[in-house]
Amino acid sequence: MHRNVLFVVINLFVFIYAQRDKKFFRKDYTYLEETDSFYKIHTIHRTWQDAKAVCEMEGATFFYPEDEAEANAVLEFWNKTQPFSWVYIGVSDLLVKGVFETIDGIPISDVYSKWDAGEPNDHGGQEDCVNFRRNGFLNDDNCDKKYPFICKKKRSMLEWNQFCFIPNMDYNYSETFGKCYKFHLKPRTWADAYVVCNAEQSYLAVIDSPAEAEYLKELTDKAPKDNIGGDFLRGAVLLGFHNRLGDGWKTIKGVPLENSGYIKWGNQQPDGGDNEKCGSMFYSGTLNDINCSRKAFFICEHDIDILGAIFDERHGE
Repeated sequence: MHRNVLFVVINLFVFIYAQRDKKFFRKDYTYLEETDSFYKIHTIHRTWQDAKAVCEMEGATFFYPEDEAEANAVLEFWNKTQPFSWVYIGVSDLLVKGVFETIDGIPISDVYSKWDAGEPNDHGGQEDCVNFRRNGFLNDDNCDKKYPFICKKKRSMLEWNQFCFIPNMDYNYSETFGKCYKFHLKPRTWADAYVVCNAEQSYLAVIDSPAEAEYLKELTDKAPKDNIGGDFLRGAVLLGFHNRLGDGWKTIKGVPLENSGYIKWGNQQPDGGDNEKCGSMFYSGTLNDINCSRKAFFICEHDIDILGAIFDERHGE
């Protein structure tokens, strides 16, 4: 038994301090040796702005080819794995019409600028975003159209949260619960908050005990939320439970709320008013129902798979 514990501790140490050398970012990203970077081809079509936001939520950047070598490497990966004829890339002239720049402000002429014949042409005066064709050429297009897209993470930019086993450095580890948490200060609807947590390899926090409720209350108390402006619900944070399907209050893991380990509702809650089918927690730590379209702060929670991480490390995955 003691030898097994020592084995885990030693391998845990190796995993933490060799993470960048391991060439691992996220399970849904692929590392390419040619560019020393990680890539994910998103198959769900998005508008250009939404694609950019998704990459940022995943801790990556909206891909654009920095040079012909990277363009060729990504094209080879793309042609081997996906059938799409084109994808959005992180280039546009949204800031100044006719001046195409990358998402980080680099003129396209300084990176990869292999335009297709007659492009860019700003057809109809509404083509401000750029897609990359599988023949290697670029084309300007309407930013509101929806296309697949690619996100990228340079290995040189990779940081690793050694306590949470994710690259998200803004998650805080709780030794008491063996989990990591993040209080989000940008208010969102329940569904949008769900998406954000998922993109961060986490989930909307689920309270398993009165002790965890107290911890989330303290986390909320400490969050610098008082000076945040905008139209959103103050006094409550979104959590991972709901009655969206009309079959009773359940956690996002499908467990009836009465079996979840914590069901301390606030005064006269749930009241079901104003079509309130999503879950939140009052700043006091008690539960509250909320209209799913109302925006509020929210908390993401991440389970730590230490043994799984070590297994992946030892097997080169």
